[in-house]
Amino acid sequence: MDHSAEINRASWDERAPAHAASLGYARQQFLADPSFLSAVIRFDLPLLGEVRGLRAVHLQCHIGTDTISLARRGATMTGVDFSPASVAEARRLSDECQAGVEFVEADVYDAVATLGGRTFDLVYTGIGALCWLPSASRWAAVVAELLTPGGRLFLREGHPMLWSLDERHTDALVVDYDYFERPEPMVFDEQGTYVETEVQFQNTVTHVWNHGLGEIVTALLDAGMELTGLVEHDSVPWEALPGQMEKLDDKEWRLRERPWRLAHSYTLQAVKRSD
Repeated sequence: MDHSAEINRASWDERAPAHAASLGYARQQFLADPSFLSAVIRFDLPLLGEVRGLRAVHLQCHIGTDTISLARRGATMTGVDFSPASVAEARRLSDECQAGVEFVEADVYDAVATLGGRTFDLVYTGIGALCWLPSASRWAAVVAELLTPGGRLFLREGHPMLWSLDERHTDALVVDYDYFERPEPMVFDEQGTYVETEVQFQNTVTHVWNHGLGEIVTALLDAGMELTGLVEHDSVPWEALPGQMEKLDDKEWRLRERPWRLAHSYTLQAVKRSD
């Protein structure tokens, strides 16, 4: 039996309180300024466009800062995450901000059933999410079921080429990890996390999968979606390759030398066909 979900959930449950307390998630700024938006959503806005009045679900929402940011842009938001600790932190922040966001504990693959068959105008999935899922096709089927006919998927994700690079190399881009989806997960044992914290974690093992760009597009097409946009970016919102990146003014990171060598992330948009 595959225990990957339980292993990953233990990791996220332990990290959620540390993330909520970190400067990286800007909790105090959310509380102090009702107009404050997460850096991820601020980056997304030019392509995301107007969301006011939309019924939207954020899959793999973690502690809810991006979800609350979308609510502040006028969407009626539901956030879904498989980590009970993450959902608890998200609900706490929403209550303190009076954001009115609904947060639901569920695995992505169970989201349709857990949400009672409700459908939405927008499915939003933020960066660093798909790598925790073993099957792009199962994910795409869930997205399609959650959308109303004509509803839209907005996905910004780390580029699969970036995910294939070995971050332990600080002087070269070295391809060492999977690019294409494989049944077996890649297993990592890492002590820290992607924000600054002094917390010493006990659950350090995680299981992840990469999904090639073509695999993701094909999965969505097979699920009845129509691709409407695909933009590759030369930045990501964390220091993905330590020692080789520089921080930009908008809290994004990119290669210090010749960043045009690498697609760092991408934004994909698709709509559910009405036929």
